[in-house]
Amino acid sequence: MQLKLLPTPEQADAMLRTMERFNAACDALAGVAFSNQCANKVELQKIAYYDIRRDFGLGAQMTVRAIAKVVEAYKRDKAIQPTFRPHGAIVYDQRILSWKGADRVSILTNDGRQIMPWVCGAYQAALLERARGQADLIYRDGMFFLYVTINVGDVPEGDPTTYLGVDLGQRNIAADSDGETFCGAHNANLRARHARLRRKLQRKGTKSAKRLLKRRRLKETSFAANVNHRISKVIVRKAKDTGRGIGLEDLTHIRERTTVRKGQRRAHHSWAFAKLRRFVTYKAALNGVPLICVDPRNTSRTCPECGCIDKRNRPTRDRFTCIDCGHSAAADTTAAINIGRRAERNAAERRGA
Repeated sequence: MQLKLLPTPEQADAMLRTMERFNAACDALAGVAFSNQCANKVELQKIAYYDIRRDFGLGAQMTVRAIAKVVEAYKRDKAIQPTFRPHGAIVYDQRILSWKGADRVSILTNDGRQIMPWVCGAYQAALLERARGQADLIYRDGMFFLYVTINVGDVPEGDPTTYLGVDLGQRNIAADSDGETFCGAHNANLRARHARLRRKLQRKGTKSAKRLLKRRRLKETSFAANVNHRISKVIVRKAKDTGRGIGLEDLTHIRERTTVRKGQRRAHHSWAFAKLRRFVTYKAALNGVPLICVDPRNTSRTCPECGCIDKRNRPTRDRFTCIDCGHSAAADTTAAINIGRRAERNAAERRGA
């Protein structure tokens, strides 16, 4: 859950200096971890704890959090030494961050504790009492945010026998097995417009152009996230209201497994299907709707009526026409039907096991 902090200029400077010292300490710790091939928090703490506290002026718990951050990053790939941006996130736990009343938070900095207000929407405020564990301090576009971990509890899943299949794509962001399609034309047009503007500003290269690039950096991402939130809400609500589960394509590493023409590369690599899947996944979990990801191979080439599999079943991008039985329908809806049926089979196999 995201909260926006409202520090005074002096508090903002204190947090920024602390963030820079914290990440400089992380860089130094990364060098120690890499040279000693140490990916264990306890062992790295034994080696470097006192040196980091002395050299960077961090408090005891802040040093421990820096060690944890470095170990987590180093474990991802031990062949390289990780590096950290000066304004990378700081992970706070209950020892160095505490809530003061309904709208204040106390945050430890190198200049001592700073108590400042925060703001959020009504949805976030209702969940604050469920805040658990750590919070990440983020600095973005001159503003500070806290990303707080929320415990929403376990919602028991149902055991449906039917599944709503969902096909993901670029032209149509999603299409379900009921025939509802979520068109991505507006999203694609916006991405193309942003790409043209970025090229224009990058070629110009002036200071004002660079400032404008920085301000517009998150606009496309925010728009795509909003679209994906709205689509995922509709999908999960429909499945819950009809007592069905959700079947999705498993598109892991899809970009490495597929090739496109040069002119389509930008659209291919800006396709936000992974974010949509994450949104559907957590919203389904919150509502107790089971979700199954299935192998997407041949879902758009298989006839749902007779089972015929042939690439000629799809004469155009938008149309499916079976060469065997003559069944005809929208291609994305046909793929979604096949995805839903595969999810049903997988669910039945799990129950049988």
